Amino acid sequence: MMLANPAVLRELIEQFQTLRALHAEDDDADVRQRLDDIAYTLCVSTGTRDVETALSTARHQLPGTHSEDDALTAACQ
Repeated sequence: MMLANPAVLRELIEQFQTLRALHAEDDDADVRQRLDDIAYTLCVSTGTRDVETALSTARHQLPGTHSEDDALTAACQ
């Protein structure tokens, strides 16, 4: 499997976290759509099917950061 550029993954994670926080504060349709788009892109970029697994996998692929639970990451690859 090809791995996404770490800079792209880092940016996607940051955008997702920001949008998730905004969505929690205000249920805005535009924010929800952007959150869905970022979640989809994270899933495609990591070869996963749900956003929580995608986030875990993306974090695991970043240099200098590794998930405590490698079993979860291995299960989605």
